[in-house]
Amino acid sequence: MILSRDRILTTHVGSLPRNEKLSDLLVRQEAGETLDQRMLDAEMDSAVRHVVDKQASAGIDVGNDGEQQRVGFQTYVPQRMSGFGGVSKRRRGREFEEFPELVASLMRRFPHVSKQQNAPECQSELKYLNIKPLESEIARFKKISEGKFKEQFMTAPSPGIVSTTMLDAHYGSQEKYLQAIAREMRNEYLAINKAGLILQIDAPDLAMDRTMMYRDLSDAQFVKAVELHVAAINQGIEGIPRDRVRLHVCYGNWEGPHIHDVPLATILPALYQAKVGALSIEFSNPRHAHEYEALKKHPLPKDMILIPGVVETTSNFVEHPEVVARRIEEAVRVVGDRERVIASTDCGFGTFTNREWVIEPAVWLKLRSIREGADIASARLWGKKTAA
Repeated sequence: MILSRDRILTTHVGSLPRNEKLSDLLVRQEAGETLDQRMLDAEMDSAVRHVVDKQASAGIDVGNDGEQQRVGFQTYVPQRMSGFGGVSKRRRGREFEEFPELVASLMRRFPHVSKQQNAPECQSELKYLNIKPLESEIARFKKISEGKFKEQFMTAPSPGIVSTTMLDAHYGSQEKYLQAIAREMRNEYLAINKAGLILQIDAPDLAMDRTMMYRDLSDAQFVKAVELHVAAINQGIEGIPRDRVRLHVCYGNWEGPHIHDVPLATILPALYQAKVGALSIEFSNPRHAHEYEALKKHPLPKDMILIPGVVETTSNFVEHPEVVARRIEEAVRVVGDRERVIASTDCGFGTFTNREWVIEPAVWLKLRSIREGADIASARLWGKKTAA
């Protein structure tokens, strides 16, 4: 994993907006409809090329395929793994129960989304069946992005978020279920690493699920659950050098009150147990912009990079580069090392197909603002002007 040697590098969390035609195809594929593979391949080629070019022109150093080839960041898994069926009765976040107005607003805004609350459940032994879709994703991205970025990454969901989205109706315990998912998702983790890409593990379960699956626990009990989920991540990535893995943690990528979110300081020591080289954490979400203080209480380990969110991902406000620069400088102060900070977004811009909070033009402006803010911060931190 590259460091910010002579300037602050830039990246983002992963998902980017999908066009309407591709979105329709992905939702139909998820529903089990047989599609013309040549048409789907052509549309994916076009979509990946588009987002790669947009990232590069915005000045992103560490880029990806924008998750254009998946219907959702974790809900695509049952398409590649046997053992799933039926429908999960996943709990909503506390605020969705406390504020029915929020649910009504979401239903008006996103009437035709992919499976999120109604994903299938685990009904029998899990078995990863088909690595070819992932290999195709990797091959398409590598071919299209050649020479575009300083480094490339690809995302894969954590065992924990798979377990709390596609609920268990077979294994009988969360620990056994997590171990089974880690064993099978290891196929994806190893393939991404073997292809020479940085593996990003998407693990909103490590924070978000405090208000969902684990809402009835005490904070101390939730930390124990986080440790169990982190152990499953470590099981899945065993043997992959930690500097080739980064871990994304978030509080749920939606526009809502977030008043029940767990404080970062509560979970940070458990996050440090992950055998990864970088932590990607929200710091621009208005509910969490103060949480750099947690890194003062629990300093970042010397062998980890911090990837702070310096723009948020649920509104069309485009952060001024000076605001971005100040956020980057605050991150550098708490880490104590400018080389171990890479500027990023809070979360993805296209977490699920047909549920994009930010209009596409604003997405590219936000990414550009990260680059411009990083250049301002770099000039101050290195005491010289830097070129994008």
